[in-house]
Amino acid sequence: MLPQSVQHWLDGGHFVETPVGSVFVRSSAGTGPTVLLLHGYPSSSYDYRNVVARLGDRAWVTMDFLGFGLSDKPRPHRYSLLEQADLVESVVAAEVSGPVVLVAHDMGTSVATELLARDIDGSLGFDLQAAVLTNGSVILERASLRPIQKVLRGPLGPIAARLVNRRMFIRGFGKLFGSEHPLSAEEADAQWALLSHHDGHRIAHLLIYYLHERVRYATRWHGAVRDWPKSLGFLWALADPVATVNVLAGLRELRPSADVAELDGVGHYPQVEVPDTFTERALQLLGA
Repeated sequence: MLPQSVQHWLDGGHFVETPVGSVFVRSSAGTGPTVLLLHGYPSSSYDYRNVVARLGDRAWVTMDFLGFGLSDKPRPHRYSLLEQADLVESVVAAEVSGPVVLVAHDMGTSVATELLARDIDGSLGFDLQAAVLTNGSVILERASLRPIQKVLRGPLGPIAARLVNRRMFIRGFGKLFGSEHPLSAEEADAQWALLSHHDGHRIAHLLIYYLHERVRYATRWHGAVRDWPKSLGFLWALADPVATVNVLAGLRELRPSADVAELDGVGHYPQVEVPDTFTERALQLLGA
């Protein structure tokens, strides 16, 4: 049985059918460009539940990537960020009729940079007007990967995925949060329920394939950060142990003109830890 908060999130959404599986979507009609919210690894759109509650009358849409949260988790499957970007385009086509602004976290930042690259190429299927990247290891060599990420990424990944359990996950997940805003028991229960839904914790080694793509497509995606001609900002929690300030420094080198909002004392999940401040700063960077 899902925790009550997760069940409530599920009840408010629906599924979009795609050739590779059903994708869970939450959305709301409203004013202005639609705010598209993309989550990271290993979590889901549930991360944004306290953000969308603070968007007022703004239109918004968010989704669980294939393999994550409440979406289908096919196996065997090659979980590619290129496919996830395709799914984002499908969801936007189904849910949005006008322009879009984007906020992306963690793994979602690489999906976002692929969308920026497609926009530069002239192949993006929707009108993307502005974007904010937040706490993602966009420049992988500048990040500080967790030990479990390194193991899952390597040849022992399938074995490690079979050994993942609730206690192990919560212990590691809690280390991603800032000391001023620690992981709560309720949040831990919800995150584990979403990860383990349909045995998703058993495919953690498949889902982390995106790290290889961050290397393979670095030139394309870093180039998109540098060259995308529209508004691109960075919203960074400075106490993040993974997507550290070193990553932010690299992004600033790629795009010196970008507006940046820094969050002191906040860990890897600013949208969960400080949703009020996160939402306010994100909307400012988007020009709302």
